[in-house]
Amino acid sequence: MNNDIASIIQQQVREAYNSASPLSIQSNNTKAFYGNVTEGTPLITSQHRGIISYEPTELVLTARAGTPLDEIEQLLDKNNQQLAFEPPFFKTGDKDNEDETRCATLGGTIACGFSGPARADKGAARDFVLGCEIINGKGEQMKFGGEVMKNVAGYDVSRLVCGSLGTLAVVLNVSLKVLPKPETETSLGFVLSQQQAMQKLQQWKSLPYPITASCYYNGTLTIRLCGNQQAVKATYKKIGGEKIQNSTAFWQSIREQQHDFFITDKPIWRISVSPAAKLNIDMDKNTGSLSEWHGALHWVKTNTPGNILRQHVEQLGGHAIVFRNATAQEQIFHPLPDTLFRIHRNIKHAFDPKNILNRNKMYPF
Repeated sequence: MNNDIASIIQQQVREAYNSASPLSIQSNNTKAFYGNVTEGTPLITSQHRGIISYEPTELVLTARAGTPLDEIEQLLDKNNQQLAFEPPFFKTGDKDNEDETRCATLGGTIACGFSGPARADKGAARDFVLGCEIINGKGEQMKFGGEVMKNVAGYDVSRLVCGSLGTLAVVLNVSLKVLPKPETETSLGFVLSQQQAMQKLQQWKSLPYPITASCYYNGTLTIRLCGNQQAVKATYKKIGGEKIQNSTAFWQSIREQQHDFFITDKPIWRISVSPAAKLNIDMDKNTGSLSEWHGALHWVKTNTPGNILRQHVEQLGGHAIVFRNATAQEQIFHPLPDTLFRIHRNIKHAFDPKNILNRNKMYPF
């Protein structure tokens, strides 16, 4: 059945290539808010779903792109394992009716390269991708990587596809490394200024503390300790802090962007800088911010013009994306220098010579 679906998807891409007609890749559409709006015939991949293989002892799972993340999580949970990069599920629809609820899929998650609170400690989504099967813009089916970390020869296309937003290829299947769940976890809160919080995080991260996530918001630094009981208990005794009740719900709200901070009509910017950078985010009195990844990721909601914000971020060696609620006048993705833009354009042309896949989703090639 799934081979038939893959063949149908491949045939649609071939026909689109022959007629130079754009395609808009869609699965459960939980991330339609992200990036530029694409035009073209919908290419639906949600029916290409299911677990292909799973070896708990080898810590490897391979699944089709249309497989919902919650289906993968349920299987991993039975073996006390997890997707360690904590991708958001972005569930939508009727929560009381499972048939009406939509969840992010594996293919969409890898195409967007989304990672959650553990990213700074465990790594990004691309760090867990072992291999993938894709269909390029000419309708050719290709396989890259494999199911072991060392099985990579030549260009690491599996990781190149991660974060490309479907502009290079249609993802068919993905092989991932999974990890065991930690033995225990504890979350701690500290009332600090932002400067104090960033200094604490840099100090702690230079020490062997099992800090797997951090969040600074509204004068409070929250950190999560994960690992064996002895290490977690010893760290708590050294650094103190107030234990957070119902911390699972808190980190879930950050991961799924259901925290009060994200409930807004303002543009929400995703700013990536060095944790040591002194980001000035008080650009107007209505600016609000939430920081993750030990100071490397800042979510900022503001009406400050993008050119002013990006000029400041560029001076710090970072970049800024309008993640949600972009105005019609605002460029969503950070402008690329000419040399880097040409590299992106050449890669796009190599995979999708007629520019039919998610045209202009990221940059206008």
